[in-house]
Amino acid sequence: MPPAEHMQIGEVARRTGLSLRTIRYYGEVGLVEPSARSRGGFRLYTEEDVDRLQLIKRMKPLEFSLEETRELLETLDRLGEAGVGPEERDELSGRLDGFEAAVADRCRALRGKLAMAEEFSERLRERRNRPVPGT
Repeated sequence: MPPAEHMQIGEVARRTGLSLRTIRYYGEVGLVEPSARSRGGFRLYTEEDVDRLQLIKRMKPLEFSLEETRELLETLDRLGEAGVGPEERDELSGRLDGFEAAVADRCRALRGKLAMAEEFSERLRERRNRPVPGT
């Protein structure tokens, strides 16, 4: 049995709503690697790993690329490290500002698409309920 602070991949999948395949893929591409392995070779994850997966999951519908996702994670990781000087902290904060702006832009675009889809749905309902001439 793994230590209490570690979870096997199945528990991580249940908690995040991601498939085992997706979690493994994120490990393969270096976004979220297991924090440890059990004696039997099972991937073991921490709460921090789950949080990282949740962040990636939130970026997916906003269509961030793997490289953009990697850049954000690296920025957040570096900001969390000791010894980051003021100039580097400012540069990292600037990167986060860029991500926040990109998220806001993508949310606006999604709201526009949603409004268009809702209008389309309403037109279909109106069309279905329109009386047929001659009946």
